[in-house]
Amino acid sequence: MTQADKPAAPRSAALDPDKVSLKQLRYLSAIAETGSFRRAADRLGVTQPALTAQIAALEAGLGLQLFERSRRGAALSPEGRELLGSAHRVLEEFQGFVDRAATLSGGAVVTYRTGVPPTLGPYLLPHILPPLHRKYAGLRLYVRESVPRDLEEGLRNNQHDFIFTPLPVSDRQLTIVPLFREPLKLVMANDHHLAGKARINREDLLGEEVLSIEEHHHFHRQVAQLCERLGATVRRDFEGTSLDTLRHMVVMGTGMAFLPSLYVASEIHDQSELRVTDLHGDSIARIQAMAWRSSSPARALFRELAQEIREILRAQQPADIIVIDS
Repeated sequence: MTQADKPAAPRSAALDPDKVSLKQLRYLSAIAETGSFRRAADRLGVTQPALTAQIAALEAGLGLQLFERSRRGAALSPEGRELLGSAHRVLEEFQGFVDRAATLSGGAVVTYRTGVPPTLGPYLLPHILPPLHRKYAGLRLYVRESVPRDLEEGLRNNQHDFIFTPLPVSDRQLTIVPLFREPLKLVMANDHHLAGKARINREDLLGEEVLSIEEHHHFHRQVAQLCERLGATVRRDFEGTSLDTLRHMVVMGTGMAFLPSLYVASEIHDQSELRVTDLHGDSIARIQAMAWRSSSPARALFRELAQEIREILRAQQPADIIVIDS
């Protein structure tokens, strides 16, 4: 009798969950990926008889035949295909449990890949990373800067584990947790014709030219929408490649600009050449959030980190930001 002729594993009257192990689920996943008991055994570093025995025990415990075996290899049975996704989720959840325990114990180092926009990262991370490191000794973050559109795509494609990003973001695959509102400050050269006004109203910006960074940045779209609402004009002939170049152009009298308050607090210490103010009677801010895949095995940790970041910022109160409670 060939392997293909062997009868299906007997169906048990009642499933005993204690007879299903993580090892068996790993073996199931490896065989499904390689299409062969032999190749799976090689990948896992076990003998083929040991692997075969574990799969036989799993099939007996479930009362199901998980693979259709032939001389060409092993293919998932219809029942096996139905269960494979659940097996993957169980394995991911277990890995998340192990990583979470390692982080809490301060033992093994766990590294997560995070992304942050260049208009936020250098001005937010110095506030939150040292306190996070003190509390989570086993946590390591690999940080990469990119524009929000690319960060969100990288998150969906598993290039990032979580990201910081401005709202709005709409994606059913992602969990999005608002962290804080960050005011935008109006900045102009001290010789600008509005700089001498004690209070600048929204009506004062009607027809005024406003500088922004390059249009592939999310912040450019925010400023453009703001200018449209205020009746101001975004200068397209002069666009900054960064917030720093934007500030330098303002100093040189090229135009006024809206700059994030975290940037202003971090980089504009001498206001002898610049007037930094709020727009009276208008609440201008952007909302910063933390996002991760809803299916991530570390989602409980990420939600805890989001709350910890809120508490850190609430205690420090940098740059007049307003923490958003969950």
